[in-house]
Amino acid sequence: MTDAASAAPSAVVLLSGGLDSATCLALALEAGFTPVALSFRYGQRHAVELDAAALLAASAGVEHVVADLDLRVYGGSALTADLDVPKHHSVAELAAEGIPITYVPARNTVFLAHALALAEVRGAADVFIGVNAVDYSGYPDCRPEFIARFEALANVAIAAATEHGRRLTIHAPLQLLSKGEIVAQAVRLGVELAATISCYDPRPDGAACGHCDSCLLRAQGFADAGIPDPTRYADVSTGGPST
Repeated sequence: MTDAASAAPSAVVLLSGGLDSATCLALALEAGFTPVALSFRYGQRHAVELDAAALLAASAGVEHVVADLDLRVYGGSALTADLDVPKHHSVAELAAEGIPITYVPARNTVFLAHALALAEVRGAADVFIGVNAVDYSGYPDCRPEFIARFEALANVAIAAATEHGRRLTIHAPLQLLSKGEIVAQAVRLGVELAATISCYDPRPDGAACGHCDSCLLRAQGFADAGIPDPTRYADVSTGGPST
């Protein structure tokens, strides 16, 4: 590590292996941080995203920490319980839904709490999370008020802030961007888009299903940005989801 790199401010970046978190990692690097990427093995229905996160972290040359916790004990989500992942034919079908069954109760609260602990131990004053409030889903833990209140909580919760004056900032740089704008940012930053996985229900070989909520939103983002979609879809006969 160079002297310049060792002097750069450190940050914790939550890295799921998806498009949004990979773009967040690239933004943290662009801003001059020396990130530690943090991923979770939380009982999700597939491990493909962890493989993607490891690849992205290695490609970026950053440390990658994987924390083990089990959200399956609470259930309540198609991502952690024996529930079917909803499938659709187009993004237009998503608008009629409320918060979907793919919402994992309190997941971002739990993830940010772990990121807060890692940041305190590593001396970092910044945490990056790739939440997005523009997506149709309206997950409550992706909204601006959640991020603002967690940041306020963080600064009365850790000794680094209360005793040593190190204020912690939660960065959510993609929060108010459309998926097309996120894709454009990812391309500008040189993110390895083909290495990212957004699918909620991928095949064992890593191919995206093409019809879950996340696949449809991702495909729409590439279409809106006018950028070819490098995603490997399981349904090769149709070339993936319609947009």
